[in-house]
Amino acid sequence: MFENLCTLPLQSDVFTTVLHPTEPLLTVGLSNGHVETFRLPPSNSSDDDADADTSVLSDGKGMVDTVWKTRRHKGSCRCLAYSHDGQAMYSAGTDSLVKYFDPSNGKVVSKISIPSTTSVPDAPTLLHVLSPQNLLLATDSGALHIVDLRDGSPGKKPAQTHFPHSDYVSSITPLPPSEESTSGFSKQWVSTGGTTLAVTDVRRGVLVRSEDQEDELLSACFMPGMGPKGKRNNGIMAIGSGSGVLTLWDRGSWDDQQERIVVDGGKGGGESIDAIARVPAEMGLGKKVVCGVGDGSVRIVDLIRREVDRSINLRHDDMEAVVSLGFDCNNRLISAGGKTVKVWEELSELQGGDSDSDSDEVVDDDEDDVEQCNNKRPATNDSDDDDENDSESDGVEEMKRRAKRRKEIQKSKLGPMGAHGVLGFEGLD
Repeated sequence: MFENLCTLPLQSDVFTTVLHPTEPLLTVGLSNGHVETFRLPPSNSSDDDADADTSVLSDGKGMVDTVWKTRRHKGSCRCLAYSHDGQAMYSAGTDSLVKYFDPSNGKVVSKISIPSTTSVPDAPTLLHVLSPQNLLLATDSGALHIVDLRDGSPGKKPAQTHFPHSDYVSSITPLPPSEESTSGFSKQWVSTGGTTLAVTDVRRGVLVRSEDQEDELLSACFMPGMGPKGKRNNGIMAIGSGSGVLTLWDRGSWDDQQERIVVDGGKGGGESIDAIARVPAEMGLGKKVVCGVGDGSVRIVDLIRREVDRSINLRHDDMEAVVSLGFDCNNRLISAGGKTVKVWEELSELQGGDSDSDSDEVVDDDEDDVEQCNNKRPATNDSDDDDENDSESDGVEEMKRRAKRRKEIQKSKLGPMGAHGVLGFEGLD
């Protein structure tokens, strides 16, 4: 289904990525606090001239350009978010700062401090622009702050703060607005944290929290056009867990999961599903999601058939987990993990067929050469931070600590029946 176009090496471990809504721009946040924006090569399928072939695979001359790079945070850069129109960008790091900046050049416009309810600084886990007025900021403590974006920049302190989870917030997924909505922007969202799922409303706060799932919930995406009998158009949530199981939740039935799909099996539980992305409907591949797994593999799951497509074997890395997945404006899959980003394109598009399936500091460029995608240009901006004492090791240790914690949760809560309800005996294969 997908062919790897190019592999982009990074100078440090990637924590987060974000894609521009209308342009082939990719921004990465790294464990050493740097943020870098790349312009991806043009897509063959998006070329207006049917005879022109700009595929990287076809001529080897596609370029991944560095638009700008900067040392954005003194700690690691944990999360990034674009505004809906792509005219603004936000980042948050372990220096407990949220920065609002111009996505065209990386210049900071304003910044705010992340509040903490204790004497210890609260590090961010996620950013999501809910609407032109509201920015969601999730933290390690389980807090979910709603930051007012009116007047074009974040306010001095959050307009609201909720605690939907007792552990760090691992995913935020907005629910589609109702037909009665006049703004067209979501006012409710689903979040996961620890072993629970919650639904929060921008006006009414936390509406519902699920039962304890006895498995850490790590990633999520919303699939429209599915649902139980009589409510086919409600949509469902697909939630990735720490034990390799993808759980399906009917919208409006948030107490507990309805179905389970084993994406990665194994004795005592499989590898974690750290990232999920919905396959765009315009690709014509049916209602499928892409799952990034802790062993570095990428799995395609058909939600209609409730099964993993075993005929497709994609691998991002042999050692590092896939921490981020997304589709760019040209419907190319972008995977990230470890010190690499990979760009994948749907195979039928490369062959010309149709699918019939349902800063500002200049950083050395020597280690940033692109494999397969040639001629990556140097950055031209300087850092907005003067302190060069990177805390990359702290960020990497934090990732390892969370992975170890997931294993401990699985071991302590799954019991002798394992993650998939299969009784195991010591010494037996």
